[in-house]
Amino acid sequence: MTANAPVDVSPAAGTGPLPSAAVPAPPSWPWRRAALLLSGAAQLITISALVGVDPPPVTWSSVLLAIAPAPLAAVAAFAPAPVNRLAVVVGVLVLVAGIARAWPHTGLFFVPALVALCVGGAKLWRERS
Repeated sequence: MTANAPVDVSPAAGTGPLPSAAVPAPPSWPWRRAALLLSGAAQLITISALVGVDPPPVTWSSVLLAIAPAPLAAVAAFAPAPVNRLAVVVGVLVLVAGIARAWPHTGLFFVPALVALCVGGAKLWRERS
């Protein structure tokens, strides 16, 4: 046998079928993942602003934006089908309420996450039908 001789790579008899190709991700997955990353980044900015040297006033909206968006986006991205649809709706409501109240301080940072979550949610609802 030489170093350049072809090697037999066929499966042995009785070993079963070869593993199939991976199932492609649904069309909403990149958008839901983007919502998770964007809301996590905006949440870190909000937390940094609240504990910074010159913090904005601590209101219910700033606390809501500091606590809720990333966990809700994570549930929307990774939970099974009935739960992730509910998480998308609750996440959009939380982001809209927080952005509307905290617009001048840190609410603006959550707009890209809101857009990504809305698009991902729309695609998720379309996947259901």
